[in-house]
Amino acid sequence: MFQKIEMRLSGSGGQGVILAAIIFADAAIEDGFNAIQTQSYGPEARGGASKAEVIISNEEIKYPKVMKANILLSLTQKSYDKYVASLDKNGILVVDESINVDENVPYKIYKLPILDIAQNKIGNHMVANIVSVGVLYSLLGENTISMETMKQSIINRVPPVTVDKNIKAFEEGIKLIRG
Repeated sequence: MFQKIEMRLSGSGGQGVILAAIIFADAAIEDGFNAIQTQSYGPEARGGASKAEVIISNEEIKYPKVMKANILLSLTQKSYDKYVASLDKNGILVVDESINVDENVPYKIYKLPILDIAQNKIGNHMVANIVSVGVLYSLLGENTISMETMKQSIINRVPPVTVDKNIKAFEEGIKLIRG
């Protein structure tokens, strides 16, 4: 069992990384953990680098910002370049397959077709954030947050007419890790 997980989710404004972080924080709290979610984005908002952070802990969270991320998600090259230095040396890097990464690093790298799955398998690039939620959920393991709680958190946060598409996106993200 973990003590504390620090996740930084990054991409460009409009990719939904903030919503993804909120979904994780909601689900963690629902399952009895302490969690905090923070976010920031540049003044250019859409198209500029954005990040959202989630800390999930069994204990009291004393500082609301991620100090060294255990997990970094980057959906754009710009966000990878900006935030990769914040990843713990024993951390996990999750990037879209389009991103050029330094392969000579100590952390575990998952280079996945997140944006492609959203666009070509689900049919909407707007669900790339939820595909990412599925990927990150799989990496954390079902022992951290229950599957039902994660799905309910997604249902509670997405527009009602998009629920089925978002649940499918979540499940496709899980398949990227579990096969």
